[in-house]
Amino acid sequence: MPLITAPVITPPDTGGPGDGSGGGVPIFLPEIGFATATYTDPSGRVWPLTDDQAGWFTLAEGVSGLDAAEYEFTTDAQPRGGARLRHAQPQPRTIIWPLYVYGDTHMEFVERWRALATAFTRTLRPGPDGVRPPGILEISRPDGSSRRINVHYQGGFGGQGKQGTGISSDAAVLTLWCEDPYWINPTPIGVHRETGTLANFFAPFPTVSSSQVLGATTVENPGDVTVWPTWTITGPASLITFKHSGTREAFILNPSASTVGHGPLLAGERVTVSTDPPMVRFQDGSNWSGALNWPSAVLWGLAPGSNEVTFQLDGSGPGSAVDLAFYARHETA
Repeated sequence: MPLITAPVITPPDTGGPGDGSGGGVPIFLPEIGFATATYTDPSGRVWPLTDDQAGWFTLAEGVSGLDAAEYEFTTDAQPRGGARLRHAQPQPRTIIWPLYVYGDTHMEFVERWRALATAFTRTLRPGPDGVRPPGILEISRPDGSSRRINVHYQGGFGGQGKQGTGISSDAAVLTLWCEDPYWINPTPIGVHRETGTLANFFAPFPTVSSSQVLGATTVENPGDVTVWPTWTITGPASLITFKHSGTREAFILNPSASTVGHGPLLAGERVTVSTDPPMVRFQDGSNWSGALNWPSAVLWGLAPGSNEVTFQLDGSGPGSAVDLAFYARHETA
């Protein structure tokens, strides 16, 4: 584990812990430049990490692991030498984050140290569903933009163990483990398509309405890697088809499938399709995974850049709609 030598630091002569309202003044972080940082623990409390008035702050010189993800290659040897890259698998990310904690008195320091240790180690405690909820490390830029990543505490809250430390101040070098190595832009991107007002075919002259196809559209993914969107379908609709025109991948949702037995979606009824993890839920929470056209269904993702997609609703009417939502994913903070 990387180690950092605790520098001689004179803590600011100020009050108690921060209230979690912000990360403080931007500091220079290796690999990414000037930024502020916060940590949100599984309970929802926000901890500023770059505010030296909070009772702790980041030792920026030791921060690492914020840049591009690491990859493991699967290759095929070539008969004339060398190898061909067949697959690149992104690996879990490890972030090193040194924190300096201080107090005006020994007990004030101890209380802050304990509170921070609890906030990070909560990511190792299973919740009621047996899942260990992650914390969220968020990096914000001076222009107001930010990116975040889910983290689990792995180690480092042991202090320096040197003479003079642990009385009114100490430094911890945290190791944070990230299941998903990519950074997420917390601002969601959405696309909404809704059936227009239907017209009488014969009045005042032959007319074709948009009662079946909501249309082909271009969805822009501004991130660096593929994203896996969530779809929300609002009835009425009897059959819903989602197709990626570039890859030709598609999936069909049939509310009348025998495994569901619901019949066509009525006006205002909603079904949500998550592509990662794969999940289909009716508005009452019931499992509608059987409504998909398995085994040919492909819950496709959106590659970086432009994606040509088509939404089609058979049996649609006024109020029929499709909503697509995703968060852009990035290589770096």
